[in-house]
Amino acid sequence: MKKVILFFVVAFMTLVAQSQSKVYFTRDISPEGLVKIYKALGVEATGRVAVKISTGEGGNNHYLKPTLIRNLVEQVNGTIVECCTAYGGTRQDVSKHWQTIHEHGFDSIFAVDIMDEFDQIRIPVQDRTHLKYDIVGGHLANYDYMINLAHFKGHAMGGFGGVLKNASIGVASTAGKAYIHSAGKTDDPVLAWQREYIAAGPTQDLFLESMAAAAQAVHNYMGGHVLYINVMNNMSVDCDCDGSPDAPAINDIGIVASLDPVAADQACLDMVFNYKASPGDDNKPLIERINRQHGTYITEYAEKIGLGSKSYVLINIDTP
Repeated sequence: MKKVILFFVVAFMTLVAQSQSKVYFTRDISPEGLVKIYKALGVEATGRVAVKISTGEGGNNHYLKPTLIRNLVEQVNGTIVECCTAYGGTRQDVSKHWQTIHEHGFDSIFAVDIMDEFDQIRIPVQDRTHLKYDIVGGHLANYDYMINLAHFKGHAMGGFGGVLKNASIGVASTAGKAYIHSAGKTDDPVLAWQREYIAAGPTQDLFLESMAAAAQAVHNYMGGHVLYINVMNNMSVDCDCDGSPDAPAINDIGIVASLDPVAADQACLDMVFNYKASPGDDNKPLIERINRQHGTYITEYAEKIGLGSKSYVLINIDTP
């Protein structure tokens, strides 16, 4: 009887392990570490490869630097892709955005494409709770594969920014960003920030649900040909879209990668929330920012609509 019970226990645990998404991790935040974790995924980005990053707002110095990502972008012969913002600053105006890209050193090393510089397109959404469609940069149609290369950090409205935000807000055009932020009420970037339109306060969850739906729309549009990488360095409570971000209170942790965007963000959240703080190395400010905006809800909702799983197995590629 004991042998039979043990058999079923082992079989059940095997089934659970097989249902968990694989998340790879390295503490090596370096050009070599990025290539290593990309290769650990065991899937090759082929064809015309878009590498979606944030090029960083003018005045911000926390974005992923060209020198850090260079080896990975060259490995896949990728093009850096971005879209304009919806809140003014140095990246909503196309000419200013190109200037910021140049000042931050991206166009001197890589081919760069502002995907909504000339047009935008509507792509289908699977979850139509708030959005009827997703509005993205028109040049998204030019790519066969995407590496979603996100800088994991805090965010004033989302609580945190990782691969889900990078796929949703990041790939959306200016109008698309307004549409997501207002939970489908308007695509006008002027109206989107007015009280009667913005999804904030009691309606914060609607914004997070809209982000999850938009991230799923991009994943589906690419036919699932997306790799997700979160770099956990310079983790300020503020996003790279902030021109005057707070200094990070928590030390760098590492790089996370997965084929599952929900698992990738959930793994980073778990690392931050379970982090052992010490003097000068404090996770509390970032946790407070995430909790203030109910940020963890996005992975819950993204799992609910079938984008991925919060359940994962962490594979440390630093361990032989």
